[in-house]
Amino acid sequence: MLTATSVPSLWRLARVEYDDVRKRPVLLYPEGAVLLNDTGAAILKLVDGQRSVGDIARALSAQYNGAGSADPTEILNDVTAYLSTLAARELIRD
Repeated sequence: MLTATSVPSLWRLARVEYDDVRKRPVLLYPEGAVLLNDTGAAILKLVDGQRSVGDIARALSAQYNGAGSADPTEILNDVTAYLSTLAARELIRD
């Protein structure tokens, strides 16, 4: 399980691309693909092997707090859970 201090990166054979057929972003890897919603795409856009999970959550919090409805603790929990799920599938490395 990832923590706020973990620095995630995509598995070297995984990449995020836009699927023209489905009109949405997708995480591609040799064995398949994961269709991404807007939130998942926003999180993975910030996964660069340099930012920590906490940094990613803070960036998203700043982005979404403009709408006034984003709780930073909830965002951190959601980002951690999402990336941990992908790490369990070995698509994210720490």
